[in-house]
Amino acid sequence: MTTSTPSKRFNRLSKAECLLVVITMIWGGTFLLVQHAMTVSGPMFFVGLRFAAAAIVVSLFTLHTLRDLTLLELKAGVFIGVSIMFGYGLQTIGLQTIPSSQSAFITALYVPCVPLLQWLVLGRRPGLMPSLGIMLAFAGLMLLTGPAGASFNFSPGEIATLICAMAVAAEIILISAYAGQVDVRRVTVVQLATASLLSFLMVVPMGEALPGFSWLLLFSAVGLGLTSAVIQVAMNWAQQSVSPTRATLIYAGEPVWAGVIGRIAGERFPPIAMVGAALIVVAVIVSEWKRSSSKAVDSQTAAEQESQG
Repeated sequence: MTTSTPSKRFNRLSKAECLLVVITMIWGGTFLLVQHAMTVSGPMFFVGLRFAAAAIVVSLFTLHTLRDLTLLELKAGVFIGVSIMFGYGLQTIGLQTIPSSQSAFITALYVPCVPLLQWLVLGRRPGLMPSLGIMLAFAGLMLLTGPAGASFNFSPGEIATLICAMAVAAEIILISAYAGQVDVRRVTVVQLATASLLSFLMVVPMGEALPGFSWLLLFSAVGLGLTSAVIQVAMNWAQQSVSPTRATLIYAGEPVWAGVIGRIAGERFPPIAMVGAALIVVAVIVSEWKRSSSKAVDSQTAAEQESQG
């Protein structure tokens, strides 16, 4: 009986959950890739190129539906695209001066930022677990940024990445606000195209010089664009059978993978910063932890067993 327990536990990880783990590992690796791309390109041009590739890929599969684009879908796509531009643009700017692993952990703060923004903007007071997640995230941020963070004297890269987390949280709130009212495929094309166009338009105000041809730039931007499109499709498929709570637990590993890859590449955290990084991961999990009745848990377990059967 004892020897079969690990096997049973392993079998509980479905194919969809394994796919989400792989996606999370890929996400974690993108931070270091973007950081290397910044040696041959400015941040906004890179983000524009990245999302242009993603928009082209997605539109190839949804071109026949774009003729039915509504004004509401156009509005939703533009608003979400603006938040994407700010989120990824500021994250890429931050990666010019802070380690990729630190960027990943600060970006992960978008999860506890969602209930915080809903409270500040929409007046929806967060519950006990989201409130605990916000406090843990704040404490983790202070420790992760070291003595400078403890005195609220964040570096420019840390500030840019922190605002990036807020922008990503705003993106999630906007997506939820328009969910069920729009066609996801059409809105996705509009939001990707908007993020790309606005990023290119920001090149001049940011004072970026247009980069020359570089295989590293081409591979990084186009590769990440293609990867983003494929990952989105894979996530939509996987989360049909994976509960939001379990998906969140898996996604919480994204900054951890970024930290592992960053360490292999030579990045090092002081011990106090590692404690802060761990607190942020806990904050992500706690913020999304839903307390449900035993009946709901039983129903969820049955549904998971059915999807794995």
